[in-house]
Amino acid sequence: MNISINKKLFSEAVHIVSRFSDKKNTTLPALSSILIIASDGEIKMRATNLEIGADLKINGNIKSEGVVAVPSSLLQQIANSLSGEGDITLEHTGNIVSLTSGSGKSSIKTTLYEDFPSIPFPENTKGRMVIQGVILKNIFTSVASCASLSTIRPELASVYMTIEGGALTAVATDSFRLVEKKVPLVNKGTQGKFLIPAKNALEIAQILPDEEIIVSFDEHQCAFVSPKGMFVSRLTNAIYPDYRQIIPKESVAEAVVLRKDFETALKQTTIFSDSFQKIRLGFDPKKNQLSFFAKNNDVGESSETIQARISGGAIELSFNHKYLNTALSMSLNDSISLSSAGIGRPLIIKGVGDSSLLYLVSPMNQ
Repeated sequence: MNISINKKLFSEAVHIVSRFSDKKNTTLPALSSILIIASDGEIKMRATNLEIGADLKINGNIKSEGVVAVPSSLLQQIANSLSGEGDITLEHTGNIVSLTSGSGKSSIKTTLYEDFPSIPFPENTKGRMVIQGVILKNIFTSVASCASLSTIRPELASVYMTIEGGALTAVATDSFRLVEKKVPLVNKGTQGKFLIPAKNALEIAQILPDEEIIVSFDEHQCAFVSPKGMFVSRLTNAIYPDYRQIIPKESVAEAVVLRKDFETALKQTTIFSDSFQKIRLGFDPKKNQLSFFAKNNDVGESSETIQARISGGAIELSFNHKYLNTALSMSLNDSISLSSAGIGRPLIIKGVGDSSLLYLVSPMNQ
């Protein structure tokens, strides 16, 4: 194989693909490598850790075709050291690949490319949708953060995706909080559902292009395909709980507040939260106020009140302030609503006039 690639394109491709190599794998060196393929007029870079894989296309010049597997960590270091304009040339002979850039030349021992596993593409495709990459990135980054960090229940460490009625719905919960986000699909797609590990969703969100992509899936894999390449993730083999059952249908109290007021009061009060990170919210319909209170026996206490439009009765509930703050990072609306179904019941937070996002958080013991 003999190819040349623009330094910038080479460096960008290496940094993207190397994310998916298993650099710590010593028993199967191919998994800690990047596979470079030059054939049929195309140059591709591949890497996989068996959980998630990448197959990226790169523009370049092919003088002779071939396949080579190169240690990912070495390619990353070389990519980091490249500077200036021009091309980098890769020439493979025997078990050595030579990389030439300007006046510099490096020789790297290759690994057996025959040991490199295939990146499985969904075979019997059950579902398919077309969506802008920038929208999917936003969904993954906002929703996946609410999935469980523990893998004891793998379904809770995943993002539940459903395509139904011309819309995509993404859900994640760690059993203490839950987020549901809906977006309409211009291309309605094929009705279906899948569970993608949250950590994989976050990795994919980092490298998806903003442009239109095709998402297809079967029982085992999900593929994200664009003209620039493909990313494939293993899916979680589990049944997602019927989360709609825990979403209250009615409320006993509701507060509508300005988002910036809520954010400021929350930030000031949490300075005095205890080791359980607890703060207390109070709904006062007589004064039309939402109150915040936190007490730490070692530091002191703090209370704040903000103006609100309150409907229903008076109620006080305690929450982990970090979970409340998560909701603010998801909603861009100027006003938010907080609906309580009663003592010991979840609180629902939404953006006023925004039906695309629902955030639910369970209260703490008073």
